[in-house]
Amino acid sequence: MRWRLTALAAAAWLMSCDAASAAGPRIVSMNVCSDQPVLSLADPDQILGLSRFARDAWQSWAADKAQRYPTLSGGAEDVLVLKPDIVVVSLFDKRATRDLLKAQGLNLVEFTVPRTLDEVQEQIRAMGDVLQHPDRAQAEIARLDAAIARARAAASDRHYRVLPLERRGFVAGDDSLINSLLREVGLSNAAGELGFHAGGFASLEAIVKLRPDFILVAEAGDRAEDDGRAFLLHPALQRFYPPDKRIVLPERLTVCGGVMLADALDRLTAELQRVTR
Repeated sequence: MRWRLTALAAAAWLMSCDAASAAGPRIVSMNVCSDQPVLSLADPDQILGLSRFARDAWQSWAADKAQRYPTLSGGAEDVLVLKPDIVVVSLFDKRATRDLLKAQGLNLVEFTVPRTLDEVQEQIRAMGDVLQHPDRAQAEIARLDAAIARARAAASDRHYRVLPLERRGFVAGDDSLINSLLREVGLSNAAGELGFHAGGFASLEAIVKLRPDFILVAEAGDRAEDDGRAFLLHPALQRFYPPDKRIVLPERLTVCGGVMLADALDRLTAELQRVTR
């Protein structure tokens, strides 16, 4: 299971506390990827604080909604001051901070990074249980299922080979959420043909030689702010992959696995319709 309540303490607390049952537990989220489902599933008065990146529109899908809530430093001190009922963290958050919060008697719900859409749905359901809003979680899962169906229809069983290409030539391999997203709708990740499982950096020559049907990028446009972005605008890539050969999925829709993936899939649907006209 990709989430757990530390020593089941939070589950026991929720079962025994009448106040929490009436109003729902008060939550602090310490990670930008847990911010998203908290903002989507919790009542506003349940949210005591969010991660320091919650308002960063580049990586937070719900940045606008996050504006109304306090953001945290990432350390334990401001969490302790808030005295939340439950703290939602990622297993990639600082272990020392997590251990300190546990030592102070706080109940932690720990999530890992999902690698498949099945794991995403499992985590949405788990967050709904934690927040005591399982009906809202089920509605988000239904929204995700509907978006998957629309994307499958747009792919039309054409089995396009798509290469997810990031800054400096990094490609997402078979063991990635992007790979699961592509596979779920009937597309194939061409990174496997380069021998990448977990992902890695591909040379310009290898990408051009591979000749996928499309490359998947996070940004459109022809401006290079730095060397990492300049790689994607190299003349060779622009020649073989002009705008009608580029599927654009903004990073804030795919950097985390969660409720925003329904929007990511709808964007993928629109992009497939655009590039296959």
